[in-house]
Amino acid sequence: MPNPEPLVYVVDDEASIRDSLAMLLRSVGLASRTFGDAKSFLAAYEPRSEVCLVADVRMPGMSGIELLEALRSRGAEIPIVIITGHGDIAMAVRAMKAGAADFIEKPFHDQTLLDAVHRALARSGDPTAQAAALDGDALNRRLATLTPREREVMALVVEGRPNKTVATRLGLSTRTVEVHRAKAMEKMQAHSLADLVRMAIACGMTKA
Repeated sequence: MPNPEPLVYVVDDEASIRDSLAMLLRSVGLASRTFGDAKSFLAAYEPRSEVCLVADVRMPGMSGIELLEALRSRGAEIPIVIITGHGDIAMAVRAMKAGAADFIEKPFHDQTLLDAVHRALARSGDPTAQAAALDGDALNRRLATLTPREREVMALVVEGRPNKTVATRLGLSTRTVEVHRAKAMEKMQAHSLADLVRMAIACGMTKA
């Protein structure tokens, strides 16, 4: 049988957000199904290939991260993009350690969301892609290219420390921390904080 068309589930308690995301996805030829809460999504979800989930963090009942953790506890490997208007680094790290594919703060550019969705769908369609991206030898070679300061900054960031806290800890300006963080992400070939956290876990810099 031919593979099913890619499908994006959207779970958000705000109808306007659900509608705008569905319209955005439709504009690039992606089908979607929307839900107003985690419970209704869980009742309808059926495992399949070429699928991902976009879920808000703060929702009545079960939050987006709790939904992610519930799916993982059931063995569901659907890639999940977490979106939030109330995000912080610690929340992002919790999401990544729970297995989120990405973590995006509102308001976001349409292309940022679409890029995250396409990466998640690619991960769903090719389960070996994520493992290849997290090849230990390759990651350790990238890690070796970081300066000692970049490595210090990366270690603190993936622990969930905000840039300002990292700056205070290391006696640097916040701007300098931002520069080191950007350089670390570039050298590690991390597209997002989500990528960086997963890489840090794979390298043994932080625990899952």
